Amino acid sequence: MNKSELLVNISEKSGLKKVEAERALNAFIETVTEALAKEEKVQLVGFGTFETRDRKAREGRNPRKPDEVIKIPASKAPVFKAGKTLKEAVNK
Repeated sequence: MNKSELLVNISEKSGLKKVEAERALNAFIETVTEALAKEEKVQLVGFGTFETRDRKAREGRNPRKPDEVIKIPASKAPVFKAGKTLKEAVNK
């Protein structure tokens, strides 16, 4: 499912116009992004949790030149952990 298909489903299930559904979805995405940038968790009970995790600096291999070792800097990665209700719904 892509974003436009998601918007159609949200519009149908909520009774919102497609434009309103798009504004709501964009606001949700923006809000989650801002919270993660501040290293805050976004927890939706039953659905899941969005958070960031620190990745340590490490060494890797250049795929074009396998003999070449490259330094990969430390970074933060956004992650999503599914909640119990979502896991149960998917595994039915």
